[in-house]
Amino acid sequence: MKKKTCNLSTRHGRFALLRTLAVMLAVFSSVAAMGQQEQKKSEPDWLKDFTSRITFNGYAQGGWSYQDSNGKPTNAYNLKRTLLWAKARITDRWSFMFMHDFSSVVQEFYTDYRLTKDNSLTVRLGQFKHAYSMENPLSPTQLELIDVYSQAVLYLAGEGPDPLNGVNYGRDMGLELYGELAKGAIRYNLALMSGQGINRRDLNNQKDFIAKLEVRPMNGLRLVASGYLGTGCAVNTAAWNPDIKVGDNYKRNRYSVGAEYKTAAYSPAKYKEARPASIRAEWLGGKDGEVGSMGGYVTTSIPVFDALDIVASGETFDRNTKVDGWDQTNLTIGVQYWFYKKCRMQLQYTRCLCGENISSKDYNWLQAQMQVAF
Repeated sequence: MKKKTCNLSTRHGRFALLRTLAVMLAVFSSVAAMGQQEQKKSEPDWLKDFTSRITFNGYAQGGWSYQDSNGKPTNAYNLKRTLLWAKARITDRWSFMFMHDFSSVVQEFYTDYRLTKDNSLTVRLGQFKHAYSMENPLSPTQLELIDVYSQAVLYLAGEGPDPLNGVNYGRDMGLELYGELAKGAIRYNLALMSGQGINRRDLNNQKDFIAKLEVRPMNGLRLVASGYLGTGCAVNTAAWNPDIKVGDNYKRNRYSVGAEYKTAAYSPAKYKEARPASIRAEWLGGKDGEVGSMGGYVTTSIPVFDALDIVASGETFDRNTKVDGWDQTNLTIGVQYWFYKKCRMQLQYTRCLCGENISSKDYNWLQAQMQVAF
């Protein structure tokens, strides 16, 4: 019986093959690891990319108010607005925005899509601030008065004082086209809106049309005209317009013309060094059914020292131009101090000169407010 023998050459061959395979495996592993590292370097971090496309902003405005309308003094602390909004940049052309007021209701939710390579045409769909008037599209953080908008804008733009339209904060649901032409010298807005306001189903089949044209002939100066053609459906009654009942459809048209001049572009990062002096004036009018209303304002803000501004405004508005006693003129003087970017303290005194249907006597209005924004 033959003994089994070990073939040394075969053993050495196997060892050599295994050693070669091990070396090759190590080489491939190293190459693969290097490739993965290179791939990680070349691929964007999805979390970083995601967070870079979402921005959060917010502000709060609260303070104190004293007035003696109708000869009855009242004073109270208030928290007027606590807003937070998020904007998501889905692509370079497509974005989405959501805004909520924690002291009120959901304010805005809409999407923007830029149809052109430049800024000449963008489409907006959802619930947003409409373009009628100069002041309505502006944020309360940018405006000079503690009561924010002038009486005419508050009423005609649907901010709240018009009971026929209800409280809508100058916002509505609809579709808008807007853009800039001639390198930003011309700006326009064209919108087809529900006309019923925010968070509310339209109560009639008519849609409202809003058009706005803004011309900037030189740095700092803008000339603006806007118009509103629509049909309202009354959600309440108004003492100065007794012919319109709840549920009635009525003609609801508006117009405005205005101008604004600023000495320099405002930069929040340079809230002390780069605040412009500004003056803005606008005349507005409208008709609800057969009742016309009309008014206007002139408001100015002038930096005087460090982060301190002087604010002054004169405004008037008549709810019913055919019936005496529904007019009011406000004369305001005040100061504001910017203690950080977009953050300020405000103190203002207003003398209110009223028609007999507004208040039994002219009255005083003193307000203080703190604004914190980011």
